[in-house]
Amino acid sequence: MPFLPYSFARAALFRMDAEAAHDLTLAGLAATQHTPLRLAYAQTRIDDPVTVAGLRFPNRVGLAAGLDKDARCIDAFAQMGFGFVEVGTVTPKAQPGNPKPRMFRLPAADALINRLGFNNHGLDAFVKNVQQARNRKSIVLGLNIGKNASTPIENATDDYLLALAGVYPHADYVTVNISSPNTQNLRSLQSDSALDQLLNALAEARAQLVAQHGRQVPIFIKIAPDLDDKQIQVIASILKRYGCDTSGKATGEWGLIATNTTLARDAVKTLPHGDEAGGLSGAPVFEASNRVVSAMRDALGVGFPIVGVGGVMSGADAVAKMNAGADMVQIYTGLIYRGPGLVLEAARAIARQANKG
Repeated sequence: MPFLPYSFARAALFRMDAEAAHDLTLAGLAATQHTPLRLAYAQTRIDDPVTVAGLRFPNRVGLAAGLDKDARCIDAFAQMGFGFVEVGTVTPKAQPGNPKPRMFRLPAADALINRLGFNNHGLDAFVKNVQQARNRKSIVLGLNIGKNASTPIENATDDYLLALAGVYPHADYVTVNISSPNTQNLRSLQSDSALDQLLNALAEARAQLVAQHGRQVPIFIKIAPDLDDKQIQVIASILKRYGCDTSGKATGEWGLIATNTTLARDAVKTLPHGDEAGGLSGAPVFEASNRVVSAMRDALGVGFPIVGVGGVMSGADAVAKMNAGADMVQIYTGLIYRGPGLVLEAARAIARQANKG
């Protein structure tokens, strides 16, 4: 266990502006991850291995993308006991993101609203940081890619192909983010023809990258929680076309991450900052995320890789996400509210549930 109770750090951080606290935390992790000060947050990882998409994960709890956009703190998060760490979203070119303020806490709801807008230092800096990580072999590493805000949506595929080529040699899996609400028109890529065209281009590019690098890297598609039943069926049908063989069995070459943040505000509209634009994460998105996970599992069948993310604030939440149909879970907002202890709590609860089965 860490020698510094997270409650002390949280009390200080929550007195700061949300994004300033976020930046300070990442700077602290980057500065300490290779020093004895890492003991402030280092924990012994729960051993609960599972094989998903052909990859062996040390346990079933991962860090969701968005927290470490520039891949500066891979070693720090590996030391917190995560079984896998996903960093990004990275875009081909550096970009500042949306104007500040753009991140807001809603403590009464255990929630955050952000409209960061893929702020990052670009692909070259991102890859350099990944290469400098010392402990990346101790976990499974996911690299999350997106499009630049300045790239017209009709040219989005170009950005994804550039980013895929850049991260491919360094990733255990790649996540294609087509569901952030903070990049104009991005969610339109979840539609029938747009998604089919994107996946076809990615499949062709990956075939070339496999030949070039001699390894097959799974590609996960990250979707929104704000999908209706018809949209879910359309996405599932396309994913099965690419991710299953002729008998309908999943190949493990493609996977799904469900879900991103929500645009819904019913649960927080009366709270301070509840009407801010952006994506809502944390406890209020839990049920919507589980609904999409469950519907996707029904549509995709057993064996298709699904990572569940959204509103995991406790071990019980992690188990519920698994019971909805996820193979593994990710956390982000829960880490901000609960600290590293949540990683072990969630991993331990899932391991107990698996052993009962």
